[in-house]
Amino acid sequence: MKILPILAILICNTQAQAVFNVDASESHAAFTLGDVLHTVHGTFRVKRGSIRFDPSTGTASGEIVVDATSGDSGSGARDKRMHQNILESARFPEIGFVPARVRGAVNSSGESKLEIDGTFTIHGASHPLTAAAIVTASGDRLQTKVHFVVPYVAWGMKNPSTLFLRVGETVDIDLDASGHIAWPH
Repeated sequence: MKILPILAILICNTQAQAVFNVDASESHAAFTLGDVLHTVHGTFRVKRGSIRFDPSTGTASGEIVVDATSGDSGSGARDKRMHQNILESARFPEIGFVPARVRGAVNSSGESKLEIDGTFTIHGASHPLTAAAIVTASGDRLQTKVHFVVPYVAWGMKNPSTLFLRVGETVDIDLDASGHIAWPH
């Protein structure tokens, strides 16, 4: 008869969590890398994502996964170098973020400004990361705009600078994710 209290706890925990299911077809990650002469912009496709969070405690779980092989800056030669030499996307085809805590109130309607603490995995290594987020809720739809900086050189990836091209050692990431949300009962 110990199963009933465990089931009651599981049901209560499930009902206390909001669940955000990302619609990959409506989501993408943009990157911005500055260099001396101009700024490089590009995108990655979102593969999948589902985030659970407790609005009352801020605890979170789940993941958002980006297809590392989909990186596109608009230059075939630059993208080939990015995939082969920096990201090694054939070897590390996914980039992921696993949230652990949401700081700030998530409104069930309108806009909320938050910080999300979690673990970012890229190039086969995981790193703690805090991201700033603006979340807009409307009914069962949620739109998120998340910004963070990846110090890719400090995290062990190669700097693509050459004799004539000097780029920064960090890259700005802007994740735009849309999907459905189920609020707790």
